Amino acid sequence: MTPLADRLQTTVRQDVQSMHAYAIQPSAGFVKLDAMENPFRLPPELQRELGERLGRVAINRYPGAGAAALAEALAAYIELPAGCALTLGNGSDELIDMLSVACMRPGATVLAPLPGFVMYEMSARLRGLNFVGVPLTADFELDADAMLAAIAQHRPAITYIAYPNNPTANLFNDAVIDRIVAAVGEQQGFVVFDEAYQPFSSRSWLQRMAAHPHVMVMRTLSKFGLAGVRLGYLCGASPLVHEVDKVRPPYNVSVLNAECALFALEHADEYARQAALLRNERTRLQAALAGIAGVTAFPSEANMVLVRVPDSAAVFAGMKGHGVLVKHIAGLHPLLKNCLRLTVGAPEENDQMIRALKASL
Repeated sequence: MTPLADRLQTTVRQDVQSMHAYAIQPSAGFVKLDAMENPFRLPPELQRELGERLGRVAINRYPGAGAAALAEALAAYIELPAGCALTLGNGSDELIDMLSVACMRPGATVLAPLPGFVMYEMSARLRGLNFVGVPLTADFELDADAMLAAIAQHRPAITYIAYPNNPTANLFNDAVIDRIVAAVGEQQGFVVFDEAYQPFSSRSWLQRMAAHPHVMVMRTLSKFGLAGVRLGYLCGASPLVHEVDKVRPPYNVSVLNAECALFALEHADEYARQAALLRNERTRLQAALAGIAGVTAFPSEANMVLVRVPDSAAVFAGMKGHGVLVKHIAGLHPLLKNCLRLTVGAPEENDQMIRALKASL
């Protein structure tokens, strides 16, 4: 063993050594439909306006008033309920980690349905919290009895409900969610609704949150159309958000990120137009998938569609060979056997994806 290898072995945490880093597929040269990104760029005139605006930003200064202005603009844009506040994060990933830090008491547990967003578990484990995953049903609904039993047994500090869920793209049954919210409240824990895909969803918990002081709503501007900006926000009762905000790293939102997000909110009509087009494309894509023998497409309230095919590895490789990159997720959980996740792209991208899928079956 080399001196460095020996040093790593004795110094770096064993669980970290056993982990895999978050994987990002190389995408150069492909139709990129693997990461639920908004495929549309700004019109040229808005690109020029944004470029000029960013050129005037004082990048020689630490972030200050811009982040505060952004938080105020976001609160107005989402119509934040009275008595609630929001805090900003460098994407949802940082907000998840802030929640882990804030609730990092001895023996604390994080609970979430599986399959779900991988960062709930990763953040919990890296911060020394217990993680309990509760499998969904075979049709990707919440297992009410299993969730309630896990809540009673583990008394989780944080229960995540992705709404819609990633990677299954569905909205869970609200009657079951109501029971979970009540059960977590009785156990003195918090519920976090992760609404990353809110621009494409028919329902939200944001306005209902005010009646439940132990409920928070987390969103990101990534699916709004700013995946490259890395901007998320967490909303909840003001005293609760105030505590979480204490562990937020100083200057975590750069002046350029804040200015980009402010610009986007000022042109929200353009992003709303893009979201409407993607919702229409989702409907068209689902109709096309329904007509392909051997493909099972599941309901979606996000900008992605989960499909099951006879041999997902072969289909993934075949689509890649046809220049279309999607996400092969069969290995994430047994419920996802032979599943692929297809991002809803621009019309011509979706046409190419359908052709590549048909050719790869």
